[in-house]
Amino acid sequence: MRKKILNIGMAAILAGAIFTGCQGNPTVEEGSYTSASETQAAAAFDGFYNFDPPQVGEKIAVIKVKDYGEIKIKLFPEQAAKSVENFTGLADMDYYDELIFHRIIENFMIQGGDPKGNGTGGNSIWGTDFDGGIPEGLYHFSGAVAYANSGSTSTNGSQFYIVNTPEGYVSYGAGYDAAGNYVMINSFEEMEQMTGKTLPESVKQKYLEVGGTPFLDGGYTVFGQVFEGMDIVRALGSVETDENDKPITQVLMESVEIVEYQG
Repeated sequence: MRKKILNIGMAAILAGAIFTGCQGNPTVEEGSYTSASETQAAAAFDGFYNFDPPQVGEKIAVIKVKDYGEIKIKLFPEQAAKSVENFTGLADMDYYDELIFHRIIENFMIQGGDPKGNGTGGNSIWGTDFDGGIPEGLYHFSGAVAYANSGSTSTNGSQFYIVNTPEGYVSYGAGYDAAGNYVMINSFEEMEQMTGKTLPESVKQKYLEVGGTPFLDGGYTVFGQVFEGMDIVRALGSVETDENDKPITQVLMESVEIVEYQG
């Protein structure tokens, strides 16, 4: 089977150079998010939903990682209904329990959810791949949760990843310049010129504030956002890996549970 990976091109090979075009400085403390009252008081939609806080009683996902702790994820059923249905359905079936994070790239992402543990396995609750599309208002900010795929969102299955860039740092990916050379992209302006991908100004500013991987926007289905436990994600991002980005020592998901948020 074809591997479900993030199509990061040169950035995957030059992991150390993935932040060649870093901009901004860390300005938000670990785990700090806009409060519910601040969100409700906002005069207008700011262009993204990622940091809307969970409300008491809504369903969230809790990943318990052996020897590390818990990662808590806000889900977005209104924006990504089919994708959330798949993830919660698999979790309720205990599908993810005892699976590993099989691919970790420091300062980029952690990927798991494959029963085979090598990036080639996994199915949705429907037994085949499914198309989660590109939900409006959900972006690849640091802490975003999305499905890995084999080239399009129609190949979503069970594998997912969590974006893990340092706060305030942006990875713009790579592309071809006017001379046809494959080069690292260093800014939103270059990304727009080289790829034709444009983002709202409010989204760009949020990327510069919290970090992320905007070059993945438009190619993968984002359906969740870590709101507690990014310190765990950061710790996992620094584990030792082999030449295939697989952790030398297994990073085990003891369980993935869907629970009601208690506040």
